[in-house]
Amino acid sequence: MTERTKPWFKKYEPNVPYSLNYEEVPLFKILEESAIKYSKKTAITFYNYSITYEELLKKVESFKTALHNLGIRKGDRVALMLPNTPHYIISYFAVLKLGAIVVQMNPLYSKSEIEFILKDSSPKALITLDLFLDKVIQIRDRVSTKIFIIGRIKEFLNFPLNFLYSLKTIFSKTPSIPNDFHVFSSLLYTNPQIIDVQINPKEDVAVLQYTGGTTGRPKGAMLTHFNLYSNVKQLIAWTTNIDYGNERTLIVIPLFHVYAMTVGMNYTIAVGGNIVLLPKFNLKEVIETIEKHKITNFPGVPAIYNAINNYKEIDKRNLTSIKLCLSGAAPLPIQVKQQFEKITGAKLIEGYGLSEASPVTHANPIYGENREGSIGLPLPDTDAKIVDLKTGEELPPGKEGELIIKGPQVMKGYWNNEEETRQVLKDGWLWTGDIAKMDEDGYFYIIDRKKDMIIVHGFNVYPRNIEEVLYKHPKIKEAAVVGIKKPEIADEIVKAYVVVKEGETLTKEELLNYLKEHLAYYEIPSEIEFTSEIPKSLIGKPLRRVLREKDSS
Repeated sequence: MTERTKPWFKKYEPNVPYSLNYEEVPLFKILEESAIKYSKKTAITFYNYSITYEELLKKVESFKTALHNLGIRKGDRVALMLPNTPHYIISYFAVLKLGAIVVQMNPLYSKSEIEFILKDSSPKALITLDLFLDKVIQIRDRVSTKIFIIGRIKEFLNFPLNFLYSLKTIFSKTPSIPNDFHVFSSLLYTNPQIIDVQINPKEDVAVLQYTGGTTGRPKGAMLTHFNLYSNVKQLIAWTTNIDYGNERTLIVIPLFHVYAMTVGMNYTIAVGGNIVLLPKFNLKEVIETIEKHKITNFPGVPAIYNAINNYKEIDKRNLTSIKLCLSGAAPLPIQVKQQFEKITGAKLIEGYGLSEASPVTHANPIYGENREGSIGLPLPDTDAKIVDLKTGEELPPGKEGELIIKGPQVMKGYWNNEEETRQVLKDGWLWTGDIAKMDEDGYFYIIDRKKDMIIVHGFNVYPRNIEEVLYKHPKIKEAAVVGIKKPEIADEIVKAYVVVKEGETLTKEELLNYLKEHLAYYEIPSEIEFTSEIPKSLIGKPLRRVLREKDSS
């Protein structure tokens, strides 16, 4: 890439390079290096438990040896069905060091969803917690997985929390661990052995990250060691004010999601920072954790930042330790960004990525120019362009089309799914399925998902545009917009779901008058429904599909 051909280079911050030199090394190199450079620094904090980098690597080596003794070899899949606990981080790097493949699984999946992924990926082993044992026992005979490893939260709690947790579980309905299952904590006592495994970083898959597909069935994006290592290096190059060995990252978004895995865990380990884990989102607990541990990095999603903005006692809290928040997974309303930055003094930066790209491809400059509604500029060594939805021809600045991406972070393909791979990977370009545009300076703007676009009287209507206007209304806390099919008319209609701020009142007439001032006539919602909450995924994405299904039923 040259400065002449890529308009975004001129908007890079002065010390961000256009291109990087990437070592062809296994992803676990980031942990090994930090265990040398920052051996006595805290690597993980989990409530009242903490562990140094030196201790973390020792546990990883012991667990790696235990997995090897159980028969795990290079290329085998190992499913991690874990929340944000130290079990996840130890398991993740132990699996990678054997040349095996991490299969990311949401522990809150239904039994049928768990069964589908286990059948699709055929993992030799599954690692989970006793909290989810009931699901595992019910499906174990229907899948090929034979090795089950069960952890307990209390294994990584000190007194008195471990004692209190034990008391709590006595009265719970958690089933007993079957005799042929293995206990996580026991495996950590395995004497570590040197196990020689040759990794080809560009070819060998490190992670299967399951994501929705055009067919609606989840697909496993094959992310190689090189894909994931490259994305970490790109993020480090983009964040120019790193305090190596002293950063403190709060991870409350789930590690089984690619965003938390890379931007939260792998990035922090690579810079020798302290990962502070919370297994679930509780607003008061998040705020208290930021204050207590003086968190400096807080990757999240707009719903989390919006919740903090609306916390009733936020003016009594001190969140000024935060330096940087990279927001992803959903559009960041400008009102949310501005209010959060005012409260914390932090930089809240909108970025963009997808599971198939490890995931980050774009971000706004941290100290450079941020443009309203923009996902920012392509990261170093990342090429991006907008192409015509029908012809695939590249479009000039300002024109809307499909965003396609090329870079070292782009996946190898989908696991056992050549047809879907051919649809999204063409000549090295990843076709994202997102409608976007690029301005003259190389800033990109997501208009919407292709599948979320609404056709009204022949006009393309994008929910994100309407949601941005709704979020600017001073009485609105949250909003989501969907297209609804009506049997009596050919077109879809626009429907808005609105959550009003606590203590405020808002009528449909008042809201419609506001929208008429800010939207084209065909963008104005035909229906408005006031609701107490917008359904969201675990990482805070508004679930438009759920809203559409609600209306169709």
